[in-house]
Amino acid sequence: MTTPSLSEKRLPEQRFLALVFASFSALGFLPIVLLLTLLLPTFSSQRGLLAAPDSKAKPYALIAGTVWGPDDRPVYGVPVKIRRATDKPKKSRWEVYSDHMGEFAQRVPTGEADYILSADLKGFKTVDGRPLRLVKEVTVHIYQDEREDTGLHLTVNEDGVKQSGAAGP
Repeated sequence: MTTPSLSEKRLPEQRFLALVFASFSALGFLPIVLLLTLLLPTFSSQRGLLAAPDSKAKPYALIAGTVWGPDDRPVYGVPVKIRRATDKPKKSRWEVYSDHMGEFAQRVPTGEADYILSADLKGFKTVDGRPLRLVKEVTVHIYQDEREDTGLHLTVNEDGVKQSGAAGP
């Protein structure tokens, strides 16, 4: 009577694993890469990278912009207030802050509407201590679900000094 060899004593699953490891050591990463390539779509879930985006997401429009200083450089940390044109002037619906690149963005509902953007500049001054002011409020018109880019420009507040272009006596 002959004793069974070591490979005959193994279960079928163990033989398969032994074959995979033997091919892995002989051929390198190629079998593993092929196996993962074939099985990747099987393991991906419905919300994985290969799936379509969720169609139940609520549509929106986007108001994006940049706050520019008097020296035409972006300004960080400016509170930007956004309100609908039909709202009261002192009531803002959204308030966002400009980032380190001077940029801000706010999602608003879709549909045709006008939005007015302003900046709250309390405590903002130039390097030499002069206060800043917004050149003018910006009106943005949204039609549907689009992105609208704009800019808010700041200038030095020169109280008591006539503005250029102002009619004088």
